[in-house]
Amino acid sequence: MNRPIRRVTIFMGILLLAVVINLNWVQVVHGPAYRDNAANQRVQLDEYKRQRGLIALSGSGTQIAESVATTDALAYLRKYANGPLYAPITGFNSLYYGQSGIESAEDPVLSGSDDRLFVQRITNLITGRDPRGGNVIVTINKQAQTAAYQAMGNRRGAVVAMDPKTGAILAAVSTPSFDPNALSSHSAEGIKKAWAADNADPDQPMLNRAFDQTYPPGSVFKVVVSAAALKKTKADGKPAYTPASRIPAVNSLTLPGTTTQLRNFDGEQCADGKTDTLDHALTISCNTAFAQLGMTLGTEAIRDEAALFGIDDSDSSVPVRVAGSTVGPIQDQAALAQSSIGQRDVRITPLQGAMIAAAVANGGDLMTPYLVSEEQGPNLATLSHTDPTQLHQVMDSGQAAELTQMMEDVVNNGTGTAAQIPGIKVAGKTGTADNGPQRADGSYINAPHAWFSGFAPADNPRIAVAVIIENGGVAGNETTGGLAAAPVAKQVMQAYLDSIGVK
Repeated sequence: MNRPIRRVTIFMGILLLAVVINLNWVQVVHGPAYRDNAANQRVQLDEYKRQRGLIALSGSGTQIAESVATTDALAYLRKYANGPLYAPITGFNSLYYGQSGIESAEDPVLSGSDDRLFVQRITNLITGRDPRGGNVIVTINKQAQTAAYQAMGNRRGAVVAMDPKTGAILAAVSTPSFDPNALSSHSAEGIKKAWAADNADPDQPMLNRAFDQTYPPGSVFKVVVSAAALKKTKADGKPAYTPASRIPAVNSLTLPGTTTQLRNFDGEQCADGKTDTLDHALTISCNTAFAQLGMTLGTEAIRDEAALFGIDDSDSSVPVRVAGSTVGPIQDQAALAQSSIGQRDVRITPLQGAMIAAAVANGGDLMTPYLVSEEQGPNLATLSHTDPTQLHQVMDSGQAAELTQMMEDVVNNGTGTAAQIPGIKVAGKTGTADNGPQRADGSYINAPHAWFSGFAPADNPRIAVAVIIENGGVAGNETTGGLAAAPVAKQVMQAYLDSIGVK
């Protein structure tokens, strides 16, 4: 072989090697990234050739997402029954904008690509059956979900309810909502128009407020501070605080190191204006009492107790992503006082608000929240089933019983009377959380957020619920959680208890 031919051969070999390396680099190293890229529609187009699995409610079996056959180029169309009602749970499955919610978190099962469905795919190939995805059964209770959505109306906010004994999420509503059907259509123009309209809406209907938005909890956080107090012991091992313990409750508290005066809501006086019992301070939601109590307990005690309730800065999933709740930085005593009444930098999700109530309701044991009860194959065979697991032991049963009674007093005699259900004992805590920009005098331009977190029946809890209405539901109105949020919680609890036959 002469020299020119040898050079050409070597050159061609190098080119061939470069092609092989590039193919491996693209298909093996970067293959998964290209496949999962939202701009790559080849995978999605291939998935439209097979029927995507169902999303259904446990218990009732109601189908809230299904794929139906079409006569166009895309063989199946995704449809959502009562789309806006269940949008925070299902999310959407869009040809142009990817997925969200359960559609995203459970995509391997729903699309049929899950490794556990490999044998099923081979069987379909051999038998010539049309391939389809598996099913996802969610824990949502139809009656509780519907009641929450109807009670919220068009007000901005969220409702989350859960079974305190298992952690199963019974309702997850975010309002105002959007219709995922518009994003799952086969019309490119229609999909893009709906996407643009939803994203341009100042009320942010596509924001999943139930799981992905955090808010200052206001006085709901006083439940956490109360738990920390009931757990504190003296040198002799006896409780440092009981519900009957008297704590400082002045009319106005000067924050340490500042000239700022912390006052009670609307300038109210707690008891005699000097001291109050821990029980009564929670019942009437006394700000100065809990600000001082938090400073007395100390930053470490408040932060540690919050972490046991799940407020630990960490994102989680149910399997839908849940934003992390946080106490925020506490630089000094003044910051600790404000944090102890759920202000300053404290932020929680509505799910976290329900978890606070659920931990107390379940005798101090906080269960891990979950939204998926079962995954099924196309043949309805069970792929997985969620078993309840404990997340944290927040307090012992005796302390939880004391705190339950205190929260009952809130509903029976205090700020939460609008949550009362005839014939049913209800425990809860209201919250009114300042937020947004402030005026020069320190007052807030926006009306406060209205919260309620509670459970029922208090003597045998079956449901824990949290409600937040952004800015009290009425701009510029100092509406408290007891007036705006508690009635919503009542309707949700009543609907669920009726659905399971608890009177």
